[in-house]
Amino acid sequence: MEISLQDIGTKEKYKLLTGLIFPRPIALVSTFSEGGIANCAPFSWFNAISEDPPLIYLSFNRRTDGETKHSLENILRTGEFVVNLVDESIANEMHLSSQEFAKHVSEFEKVGISWEIGKTVTHPRILEAPVSMECKFYKRVDIGPEREFIIGEILMLHAREGIIDPNSFYVSETQFWPVGRLSGTKYCSTRDRFDLPNSRFEKTGD
Repeated sequence: MEISLQDIGTKEKYKLLTGLIFPRPIALVSTFSEGGIANCAPFSWFNAISEDPPLIYLSFNRRTDGETKHSLENILRTGEFVVNLVDESIANEMHLSSQEFAKHVSEFEKVGISWEIGKTVTHPRILEAPVSMECKFYKRVDIGPEREFIIGEILMLHAREGIIDPNSFYVSETQFWPVGRLSGTKYCSTRDRFDLPNSRFEKTGD
């Protein structure tokens, strides 16, 4: 089968990309609205792209009504946001927060999660999250009418006790169980893990 992506619609492209490129990490983005409502929403077009400076990206499409996502509005207005990573313990709350609530409704209250103000940003971080990353706006990349691409710089990281070794900075394989996004309402765990040998090709001469 061969498919020219130039010959199919946006919805079909979305189905293909989300169905083929997975699992995707999930950023549960938390912000305050202009009226002070604590907002959070999950985004799985997300990843790290640089360590120095420490940068992550978020890719936003539009709401089903064609309006800008509330999280994106808050980021562009304030220049700050928090990315909370999702593990098995808050997977259900993350999924529930993906509903398109009205702007005056707080997802925190709807799904039953708690927050406190960040140390370096004026937005909330999710206390139940295994890891929260306080970020400042770094760059906006214009992609097109259906997508907004935001790059953020991580300023502060909060981690649940036991996840990060304070001396080596290694992340525990027994304390951190993130979930990944597949397609539709499907997710996956990361409990099945395996090692591959750190081998090199042997030189056989010229």
